[in-house]
Amino acid sequence: WKQPSWRQLYLSFNLSMALVLTDKQGPVTIISINRPSVRNCVDRRTATALRVAFRDFENDATARVAVLAGEGGTFCAGADLKAVSSGDPRIMNDVSSSTGEDKAPMGLSRMAFKKPVIAAIDGYAVAGGLELAILCDLRVMEEDAVMGVFCRRWGVPLIDGGTVRLPRLVGLSRALDLILTGRPVDAKEALMLGLANRVVAKGKARAAAIDLAAQIAAFPQECMLGDRKSTYAQSSFSDIPSAMKNEFEIGLVSLAANAKEGAGRFAAGQGRHGMFEGTTSVSAKL
Repeated sequence: WKQPSWRQLYLSFNLSMALVLTDKQGPVTIISINRPSVRNCVDRRTATALRVAFRDFENDATARVAVLAGEGGTFCAGADLKAVSSGDPRIMNDVSSSTGEDKAPMGLSRMAFKKPVIAAIDGYAVAGGLELAILCDLRVMEEDAVMGVFCRRWGVPLIDGGTVRLPRLVGLSRALDLILTGRPVDAKEALMLGLANRVVAKGKARAAAIDLAAQIAAFPQECMLGDRKSTYAQSSFSDIPSAMKNEFEIGLVSLAANAKEGAGRFAAGQGRHGMFEGTTSVSAKL
């Protein structure tokens, strides 16, 4: 055993004190809520730290996909109700305005990400934690994890997109069931509802989410991001022809960027019979 240096102890102390941790693994950025002693509940300071971390991710041209996780075995148990009830403006969640990216109580709920984000869910993703999870594009959930609108029992409303995103994700009837009852949803049901996209063994959510993020990051980015943009935008159109016109216009940009190159690789024999190997590269043009 070698005694750690003062520098190692200093760095370790500062990491343990950070409310949000960021780690880059190639094109994948892992952003973790680091308040395990309170099941990663989010207060004002944590909300601000989350917002800063995701702005950095969005502005980093080398970062292609983010993974949102929680430290210590819990994704996020919602807003820090002790901070809310304290009345201390330094720590209580910001509820001063219904608009403005900087005013979201949980930090992220009013951000419109331009790049994919995957939630790695272990333990509990409840109340505001559920709202953070459904803000993400995809959710990887451990087999013993639980989601739910647990704030129902305390009379705390959903004000970070829960009543907006949940119906769009699972449908109005199923969303009302979860919102009105506040009941727990296990991984098996979450997968059936479409609330979870993957269910993995206990302790494997983060690794599985990082692996999934790396797969997405390896695709030609112009095309993937364009299709993602069109998919989100389609619900804002009142008719199908308008949505398809928008899809086509976005797609033309992708076609001009790299479709010819991709078609050439397919013609040369790559990607036949549904195989992905050799068809993508992490160094593909942004």
